[in-house]
This record gives sequence, C-alpha cells and structure tokens, in this order.
Amino acid sequence: METLLTLSKFLLLGLLIAFPFPLLKALRLRVGNKAYLLSYILLSLLFLGILMFLIAWWADQSQMILLSHYGFDHDAMSDVERFRHVAQENMERVKSLQRRSLGIGWPLKAMFGFVIFIPYLFIVYFVSLLINRIKNKE
Repeated sequence: METLLTLSKFLLLGLLIAFPFPLLKALRLRVGNKAYLLSYILLSLLFLGILMFLIAWWADQSQMILLSHYGFDHDAMSDVERFRHVAQENMERVKSLQRRSLGIGWPLKAMFGFVIFIPYLFIVYFVSLLINRIKNKE
C-alpha cells in the first residue's frame, strides 16, 4: 500500500517536471512568435496551479489513507482510542505519520510550491529558446 502511494506521488512529481516541454512544443506549432511567451506563461501557470493543488492534496490524502490502513482512528477523542486498532509493530510508523500530518495544511503547501516552482517555468522557456537559436544557426 505504501509503495503504491509513493509511486503515485513520484508520478505526479514527474508530471510536474515534464509538463512544460510538451506545452512549449505544442505552442511553438500553433502560436505566432509575438504571443508565444504570453501564451506559455498563462498556460503553464494554469497547469502549474492545478498540478500543485493536486500534488499537495494527494500528499495529505495519501497520508490519511495510510493511517487508516494501519488502523488509526481519525475521529477518536483521545490517543488511546486513536491507536486502539493499530498493531504494536506498526505503532512507531503510525505515530510518525500522525506527527507529520500536523502543521501547515495542504492548501498552504500548494501555495508555497506554486511560488517556488515559477522560476523553473522560466528556466525551461529560456533554455528552450537558447536551444532553438543554436539549432537555427547551424
């Protein structure tokens, strides 16, 4: 179960890293040079927002799924009730997962991730522009 959830997180992260490249290629074929940068910025920010929202939500949700899988009771009032159905060999793992779920929520994580990831979009754009200019000179 844990492997499947981790694999899905890496898949979403790979999608986040790879999405600017097909977007640039599609825009290069359909849009003129004047609207190319503006179209790329608007569409990439839209996709980035959606993907970052999905990644942050899924990270939180997968942690809740994993806690439920181990027998953790989210609706209980005391720690004794919460950990009642957790097997003794999984107790440390469940406690660490529960501690990790405290703190800032996934919407704030999504906002921070969105802001932090914006420079990557510009780096991809300028590297793509540089590669195209080098190819055109040859």
